[in-house]
Amino acid sequence: MSKVVKFGGSSLADASQFKKVYDIVMADRQRKYVVPSAPGKRFKDDIKVTDLLYKAYDAKSESEFQRTFEEIRQRYQDIIDGLGLQISLEEEFAIIEKNFEKQIGVDYAASRGEYLNGILLAHYLEFDFIDAKDVIFIDEYGNYDKKKTDSVLSQRLLESEYAVIPGFYGSLNDGSGQIKAFSRGGSDVTGSIVAKNGKVDLYENWTDVSGFLVADPRIVKEPAVIETITYKELRELSYMGASVLHENSVFPVRNEGIPINIKNTNKPEDPGTLIVESTCHKPAHVITGIAGTKGFATVMIEKDMMNSEIGFGRKVLQVFEDHHLSFEHMPSGIDTMTIIVNTEEFIDKEQDILAGIHRAVQPDSIILESDLALIAVVGRGMKASRGTAARIFNALAKRNINIKMIDQGSSELNIIIGVRNCYFNDAIKAIYNEFID
Repeated sequence: MSKVVKFGGSSLADASQFKKVYDIVMADRQRKYVVPSAPGKRFKDDIKVTDLLYKAYDAKSESEFQRTFEEIRQRYQDIIDGLGLQISLEEEFAIIEKNFEKQIGVDYAASRGEYLNGILLAHYLEFDFIDAKDVIFIDEYGNYDKKKTDSVLSQRLLESEYAVIPGFYGSLNDGSGQIKAFSRGGSDVTGSIVAKNGKVDLYENWTDVSGFLVADPRIVKEPAVIETITYKELRELSYMGASVLHENSVFPVRNEGIPINIKNTNKPEDPGTLIVESTCHKPAHVITGIAGTKGFATVMIEKDMMNSEIGFGRKVLQVFEDHHLSFEHMPSGIDTMTIIVNTEEFIDKEQDILAGIHRAVQPDSIILESDLALIAVVGRGMKASRGTAARIFNALAKRNINIKMIDQGSSELNIIIGVRNCYFNDAIKAIYNEFID
């Protein structure tokens, strides 16, 4: 058995966290490939190294640049000193400083946190260091080039029994060698790609929580940990705002049938959450998790006999497509059709879209509402349970929360409800208490 282990920024924030990572990796020699993030926050009001790199790159004056750059340099030196390592990063910093002066790219700037952490961690573990730019290739849109990456990375991993590969970045797939980064949280994606190409049996993702929680701990006090979750359930929860794992990191390992284990660096003995393709294990509760996001608007289109008008829905959606705006959900009735969109993306285009809808389908009326929050109640256990929707409605009714919208897919995996933004936290608490407490 072999494993890929990815460590988040909080797991590698300082020397004491590096020591925990060392103990975790060395405790299991099946942990062959390590993917580090850049150093995160050491305390509440601290600044992540990635944010310092952005600040240095965008500095308005030489003095601001030097102050910030020295702060970055000191963060790494503190780790080196704290671990008693015999290594210097001065040559690396000299190269980085020159490239910052040349303004060679913001992705290059952001990636240096992972790059430097990778060098330190490889030295500390006595593993090979593989620069991600040499083995991971990303297109101009930030998506990994599967064809080019897989052939190069799989061969390189065969040459190293143990290795550290920095997360978050690679190089453009056009052969230029230019550094290209994934979006924030992209180290999760790197870990997944390495797991796939290393043909490992398990991808361990180490962070600062003991697994995937049923609900946001900022809303629900000490929510339960999900023991096992399927990729489909994870996808639904991640899309609706749950943020333990970068949602795009699911696809490379899912296609290979590789499970992901979310673990806590500070509590390595905790079992964490196992993410799998499918499972016969019955869930502990009817629902697996609750997640949601505020800030949506509804565009309700009314027109008598719209259900008999061929192409009505296509014409309406074409208006949104023409204005480069995606929609979240589309509940409808016989004479009504409602499009739910992100308010921030919609508001600057609203009048153009309304005019477009009028021209396209000549509605009787269009009604706009904003301040809508969407909450996803997700769980494979709902399929075999009766009355799940009724329990949700009852729990919200007890809190005097009015449901503005409901949408359930035919898979019976999730139920989406819409409530006013002001009821968002209370709604999540009510649903959690109904199914978990």
